[in-house]
Amino acid sequence: MAANPLLLADVPWLLYRAFFSLPKSIKGAEGKPVNALLGTVNALLNAAEACHPRAVVACFGAEQAAYRVELYPPYHAHRDPMPEELAAQWQRAPELLASLGWTVSDSDDLEADDVMGSLAALEAKAGGRALLLTGDRDMFQAVNEHVAILELKKGAAPLEVGPAEVRERYGIDPALVPDFIALRGDPSDGLPGAPGIGAKTAAELLNRHGPLQDILAAAASPDSALRARSSATLLHHAELLRTFKQVATLVPIEFELPPDAPTDFARGALKAREFGMEGLAARLEKAAN
Repeated sequence: MAANPLLLADVPWLLYRAFFSLPKSIKGAEGKPVNALLGTVNALLNAAEACHPRAVVACFGAEQAAYRVELYPPYHAHRDPMPEELAAQWQRAPELLASLGWTVSDSDDLEADDVMGSLAALEAKAGGRALLLTGDRDMFQAVNEHVAILELKKGAAPLEVGPAEVRERYGIDPALVPDFIALRGDPSDGLPGAPGIGAKTAAELLNRHGPLQDILAAAASPDSALRARSSATLLHHAELLRTFKQVATLVPIEFELPPDAPTDFARGALKAREFGMEGLAARLEKAAN
């Protein structure tokens, strides 16, 4: 196993991030916006330059896993439909990313988060190290001694977030992140959490009692140290909280371990020029020489 990490990219997040942060006046060969594609590739190139990965995996997936919507219908329901100009770039992204020698991993039924978490676990099991390029806080649950989040920082090198940083930010171990989300909620996913329980209280409950099922058991105990109001709230919403935890928990997917693969700057440059992305092509041609 190579000493260099496996870089796993949350491509849906990168595409959305770039689409809404870069001007749509950035257009390609057909006169249509390529801002999401450009921002995604540039972010991945910057991350790769910083961490020197053994391979890059571009992870895709469903916008929302059907099973999560079945568990909790409001999941992602508040989100606007994908803009047509972004959808067009989304369709072309795998071709462009693959041209750079990067592995494209997808799932029709599950989300990019599940793809990333599964590949990270596989890399760790093989004795390697994985870095997850994402802005999704659900992914903090995948962090351990062999897996870290790689956060993009404007004007600075990407920041690695390991177990110590997760504990510093949330006051809990990474493994308890789905429980934390269930209690506190996650507005970005449409999960409201338990009424009246914020981040501080959620962390206190988890540190005092353990995971969600133990908190609910403590709330049901006649000798509970929890305040009566908190116990009543937790017990009243117990089934929903269990659902929230299930929704927030990553689902393992079977994959093969990606082989070592250097970035193919020359081939990527040809594809970028084919897409009419002259600035990106020039950057890649320079890196190839």
